[in-house]
Amino acid sequence: MLDLSAEELLTTTRAVRKRLDLERPVEREVIERCVVLAQQAPTGSNRQPWQFIFVDEPDKKKALADLYARHFDLYASMPPPEYGEGDARTARHEFVRESAFYLRDHFHEVPVLLIPVIEGRLDEHNSPVWMQASVWGSLLPAVWSFMLAARLHGLGTAWTTLHLPSDKEAAELLGLPHERYMQAGLMPVAYTKGIDFKPASRIPASDLIHWNSW
Repeated sequence: MLDLSAEELLTTTRAVRKRLDLERPVEREVIERCVVLAQQAPTGSNRQPWQFIFVDEPDKKKALADLYARHFDLYASMPPPEYGEGDARTARHEFVRESAFYLRDHFHEVPVLLIPVIEGRLDEHNSPVWMQASVWGSLLPAVWSFMLAARLHGLGTAWTTLHLPSDKEAAELLGLPHERYMQAGLMPVAYTKGIDFKPASRIPASDLIHWNSW
């Protein structure tokens, strides 16, 4: 495990794409240790309703990568968001775009893919916002904890969602009961090329904080 302080871990867990090591296998026992750490994340009413599907079979990885690429290409053709002059997001836009295209082209080569799932479907019941927040709030902390644990073990990850318009096809590929479980994303899991990640440029925290009213 890497010798990182809590602050270093939180400020250097990046979305990793171009620095994923596509050649080095990822041991299952390392992934299992990360899952054990992720299990400590809180869930609503302590239900623990989430499960992780890991995929390392080449044919299935290729099929999932193809679903992702289908919708990525459409998304990438849309006009990008616009930010003000001097905004940190503007400065990084082309780099992020380039790395996203790299992942699109190499997704099937990543050693392991992760699809987090949670029991229940919100899209079929016109669920109110409070219910949506409760359900996703019982899954997303566990996924983020897994990503942090992966970083500690020298692994890189990136949260992607563009295969989800075809989530039923993905469910059929994986034998997942689509009517019972929702998928939250498709994540590459691989060792990183180097471990020297740094804090990223962000917009000022003061632009995000509100006290007592908007």
